[in-house]
Amino acid sequence: MDKLALIGFLIAIVGVVGGFALEGGSVFTLLHLPAFIIVVGGTLGAVMVQTPIAQFKLGFQMLPWVVRGHNLPTNSMVDRMIEWSNAARASGFLALENTALEEEDPFVHRGLNLLVDGVDPKVLQDTLDAELTLERERLLRGAKIFEAMGGYSPTIGIVGAVLGLIQAMANITDPEMLGLGIATAFVATIYGVGFANLIFIPVGNKLKNLVHQHTLHHEMIIEGLISIAHGENPRTIERKLNAYRAG
Repeated sequence: MDKLALIGFLIAIVGVVGGFALEGGSVFTLLHLPAFIIVVGGTLGAVMVQTPIAQFKLGFQMLPWVVRGHNLPTNSMVDRMIEWSNAARASGFLALENTALEEEDPFVHRGLNLLVDGVDPKVLQDTLDAELTLERERLLRGAKIFEAMGGYSPTIGIVGAVLGLIQAMANITDPEMLGLGIATAFVATIYGVGFANLIFIPVGNKLKNLVHQHTLHHEMIIEGLISIAHGENPRTIERKLNAYRAG
């Protein structure tokens, strides 16, 4: 659980809503279903138009990472690779065959299989680097849908404001409908700007940060496997990989 993300979200909401309440405003005036539908529906629709379905689904599959976190077993992976380097140095790469078969991480599984098959270290590195690059780009495209939502949301909020004013002007002789239209106008603007800056853009940036951590973790794995393939001393590999350990 990423407590910092939850605390940050709560502070942002309490800061905005609490400040409004301290000024004498009623929090309930910010709860406006028509404005919510305009902003959220319009934003989602715009993003769906520009985004391939696989990318759109991936983005929302990544969304739980923001709160749940994306814990990577970096420290334990360093220890395991040092064990692998000792085994390979003592008994050859075939000593890692059972380890490769039992490995649950698909990336590590493929890397170990290539190592056991005795491929050239340069081929091993090129293969894993290409796979990592493609995976990184795929995950970043998923994160970018929230950046896109953050870009569209304020503009859709302005659209909602204009629609509210149109409704207000059309019912200028009816005070109740006039008030409803003006409320929609202002609240839609707040929703558009607020959702963009308190939710969509921060979520997109958080996911990009998590993708960077994911990439760094796999770069460490590549570094370790290539070092094993070159037959480097386990102590040298340990010193090299210790730089990746989480503090």
